[in-house]
Amino acid sequence: MTASAPGRALVTGGGGFIGKAIIDRLLARGWRVRNLSRSCYPALDALGVETVQGDLADRAAVDRACAGCDVVFHVAAKAGVWGPYAEYHRINVVGTENCLAASRGQARIFVYTSSPSVVFGGGDMAGADESVPYPAIHRSPYSRSKAEAERAVLAANTDAFRTVALRPHLVWGPGDNHIVPRILAQGRAGKLRIIGRGDNRVDTTYIDNAADAHLGALDALTAGAAAAGKAYFISNGEPVVIWDIINGILAAADLPPVRRKIPKNVALGGAAVLEMLHRVLRRPGEPRMTRFVVEELASTHYFDISAARRDLGYVPAVTIQEGLARLRAHLQMECT
Repeated sequence: MTASAPGRALVTGGGGFIGKAIIDRLLARGWRVRNLSRSCYPALDALGVETVQGDLADRAAVDRACAGCDVVFHVAAKAGVWGPYAEYHRINVVGTENCLAASRGQARIFVYTSSPSVVFGGGDMAGADESVPYPAIHRSPYSRSKAEAERAVLAANTDAFRTVALRPHLVWGPGDNHIVPRILAQGRAGKLRIIGRGDNRVDTTYIDNAADAHLGALDALTAGAAAAGKAYFISNGEPVVIWDIINGILAAADLPPVRRKIPKNVALGGAAVLEMLHRVLRRPGEPRMTRFVVEELASTHYFDISAARRDLGYVPAVTIQEGLARLRAHLQMECT
């Protein structure tokens, strides 16, 4: 792929895990970078990144952030598996619509960070490719809102305003503030259980590979229109038993592996009770377990990344084994 000439790029959620990794690569290429986020990040300031502080649902803030930008990486989103749909819609759908509207006529390329959950309707997905349709009913407010946003991004594609949606699966690595901390916290508390048979396979994405995919999308859209208006699954391309990767992350922190099991139907019943209590008692945050998470932990879900390899020049350079070694070194450094 032909590398794009440096200009000004906006990264929404640039202080987050994926957003920061994208910013690092843009800066290394000589791009001037602007970040849109609700918080300020001194580490970004130190790198010379301009920050517009604001909410994605605030059209005026989004207009300020998009002004004068050649490329937009829309990474920010409300994540999670619990909560009123209206909250997810406000950030993930309205926020994306605001970014698209503010970018048109200014940016020439719009790279959207989507999620494989947009096509998850329950059950196994082994080697699924981009021909898989959106389900009639989504399993979580997050996946429903991300699917609506992804549709809007792909529909906005034109010759002058090229859009693409990337679906990185389970992104992890040093600096992760979501998957790794949750696994380690649950592991230290002894609360992790293998759900069902425990032989279901998944694929994951090491953070460097996820960021490289975003820059590859930029290059692909700069070079031509082959990838424009399309969605792409992104992963390491190494499907593994889900509990092997979870135990690998635990081992990186010198924690014991998960060995105890619980039948899937028992886990689903327990999750349903926890959800009900959470609603009745109006507890903040998320239940300790939800039926959506049970389904995710007990099902096979890995994807064919051939299209990303072909159209984006995507090569997952960091293997799971190397990623776990890097995570271990990072966690040890944090402890010293």
